[in-house]
Amino acid sequence: MDTPDHRSDHRSDHTPQVPTLFVIGDSISIDYGPALEKCLAGMFRYDRLGGTDVSRAHRDLPAGANGGDSAMVLAHLERLAVTERFRPDWLLVNCGLHDIKRDPKTGEVNIAPDAYQRNLERIAVQMTAASRNPVWVRTTPVDDDRHNALMQQFHRFAVDVREYNLLADAVFAARGIPAIDLYGLSLRLGPSGFCDHVHYVEEVRASQAAFIAGHLAAWIPAQRSGAGAEQRGQQRFL
Repeated sequence: MDTPDHRSDHRSDHTPQVPTLFVIGDSISIDYGPALEKCLAGMFRYDRLGGTDVSRAHRDLPAGANGGDSAMVLAHLERLAVTERFRPDWLLVNCGLHDIKRDPKTGEVNIAPDAYQRNLERIAVQMTAASRNPVWVRTTPVDDDRHNALMQQFHRFAVDVREYNLLADAVFAARGIPAIDLYGLSLRLGPSGFCDHVHYVEEVRASQAAFIAGHLAAWIPAQRSGAGAEQRGQQRFL
C-alpha cells in the first residue's frame, strides 16, 4: 500500500503558512486533481493519497491513489491517524462509486446501504480528528444504460447513487461537516461529459475542479477567523 508523502506538513518559520489540503477519493478525484491543484495554487498546498500513475492507468481498480469504497477509505484514515504528521489543515474525502458496484449476475451490491452508513459515521469521526476543516464531496452521477453497456465486470445504477448520497448527506450534516455537491454540478453538465462508463472528459474535470476550488477559497476567511466545519456546515450543500 502506498504511503502518502506529507510534504505539506513541513513548514519553515520563514515560509508563509499556506493551508494544506489532503484529498482521499476515487478515480473521479484523481482525474480532476491536476486541475484542482492549479486552481488552488497560492491558496492551498495540494496533496493526496499516493500512487497516482497506477490509478490513472487502472481507473476502476481501488488501489494506490484510488481510495476505493467506504471500508477502504475508513482503513486509510485509521492508518493515517497513527501518523502524527498527518494533520492537514483541510481534508477532502469522497467514496461511493465503489460501494454501489453490483454483480451483473446476482445483483449483489459491494457495500450494502446500512454498512455504507456505518462506515461513513466512523469516517466522519476520523475526519474531524485529523483536520479542523473536514469536507465531504458528494458522489458523481451514473447513466445506467451507458455505464452497464460499457462495463461488463460490474454494474452501477443511478438509483443507488441517489440513495447513497442521501445517506451521506444525513451523516455529515448531523456532524456539521460541509458537503460539496459535485453530484449536482456533474448532473447539470449532462451525460455528454462522460468519456467512458463513468469518468469525464477534460472539460468537465476542469469544471469540477473549479467548482470545488471556488468553495474552498470562499471558506478560507471563515477558517482564518476561527470558524470550524460546524459553522461552514450550516449550509449542507455548497
